[in-house]
Amino acid sequence: MYKIVVSNQCACFKKSDLKNNLTFTSKDEALLKAIEMKDFMNKSFCKKHEFDLQEMYNNFVISFYTDVRDTCCGNGCCS
Repeated sequence: MYKIVVSNQCACFKKSDLKNNLTFTSKDEALLKAIEMKDFMNKSFCKKHEFDLQEMYNNFVISFYTDVRDTCCGNGCCS
């Protein structure tokens, strides 16, 4: 089984008709749906976040990063 997980659920996602934790038997089908969801979220949501897609084991994880991570200096003080 392959799963699409939306790890960061912003208000736009919660208001949308998109579902979290979708499962598929085919890896290709899961990947295509995950790309479709990520692209829709990046084009249609409020643009406060940019969504990214990563493969982790049998999961395709859609997430975004907060401003703290994006402006972090990298020495661990921003965590």
